[in-house]
Amino acid sequence: MDQRQQPRFPVRFHSSFSSVNLVQGDGTLVDLSLRGCGLVSSVALLPGTTVHLHIHMEGNKGLLTIGQAVVRWCRNSRAGLEFLSLQPDEWARLQDVVKELDRHPYERSDEDRPGAGT
Repeated sequence: MDQRQQPRFPVRFHSSFSSVNLVQGDGTLVDLSLRGCGLVSSVALLPGTTVHLHIHMEGNKGLLTIGQAVVRWCRNSRAGLEFLSLQPDEWARLQDVVKELDRHPYERSDEDRPGAGT
């Protein structure tokens, strides 16, 4: 049974993360919603770990910073993160990005599609 309240959209955004217990690394966001994301990384993340997440948005959208995200699950090299806190301006930017993904899922070029060229 799917417990998600928000739809997730496939993406391919580079990211970096760190936590207070010195876990840090890079990864790739593979899906994104208003409440969380899927992250693929070679760094092991344990459920319950709280991280500070930087999402490098495509184009000229720059860097989106998630103040706190908690790892809800982890399988192999993929983790599911729930966003816990964002600054108001970052929350507005996240909403804009997700609205754009929802509005234009079929308007991206083939090279912009997740998995293209892999």
